[in-house]
Formats: sequence, C-alpha cells, structure tokens
Amino acid sequence: DSGKKHRIRLAGIDAPEKDQPYGDVSTQGLVELVSGKTVTIEYEKRDRYKRIIGKVLVDPPGDVFCLAIDCVKKIDVGLEQTKAGLAWHYKKYQSEQEESDRRAYSEAEIDARAERNGLWADKEPMAPWRWRRRK
Repeated sequence: DSGKKHRIRLAGIDAPEKDQPYGDVSTQGLVELVSGKTVTIEYEKRDRYKRIIGKVLVDPPGDVFCLAIDCVKKIDVGLEQTKAGLAWHYKKYQSEQEESDRRAYSEAEIDARAERNGLWADKEPMAPWRWRRRK
C-alpha cells in the first residue's frame, strides 16, 4: 500500500533460473498471476539476502462474490506455479511450510509431472538447485 518494493522468495517452490530452460516461461507465468493485482504475503522470516520468504496470495480473477459464510479464497501463487509445471516443490525447505501446504505442493508437483505440464514436458528437466551448483 505504501508503494515500497519488497524482495520476496516464494516459500515452498524453486523455479528455473532465468538462463535455464523454462526460466522465461516460469517468470511469465508468475507475472501473469500477480501483475496488476494486490498481493498478500504471509511470512515469518527473511533469508540471508534479506528477502521475505513468504506465501504469496492474490485474489481470483473476475469479480469476487462473497456470502456471509462463504467467500472465494485467494489464489496461492506458489501452488499455481507448481501445478502449471513452472516450479519444483522445494523439499529442502518444506519444513518451513504448514503441513497442508506441504501436502498440496507435493501433490501438485506429482500431478504436473504425470500430466507433463510445463517443464515436465522435458525428458530430463534439471532442478534449479542443480543448475546453480554446476556454474
């Protein structure tokens, strides 16, 4: 709201690097999910680079209709990226996630792999943590 910019690492996922196959596609998917929208960040800590490590939430597209007892929930950007095959569930840090998120992200990656969504269309996609290590 203040117009201040924040650096955020999406909790629960690791996406392809910019110079890695599917890096541009993953970035574009993220831009489409958040561009022009108000985002809500749920977080408890920052990483060593002082980035917020958080769950990024946006309103669903279109008009949101709420009743007193039921309302359309916000969209979890990290989960959507995982479902689309544009990020890995980052199991190295899954202990930082709530159990329900951990389960949802893991299942989303399994489904994306099975459906060959996004980077899973590649025969042998290289995980970003391996890509970074090889440099």
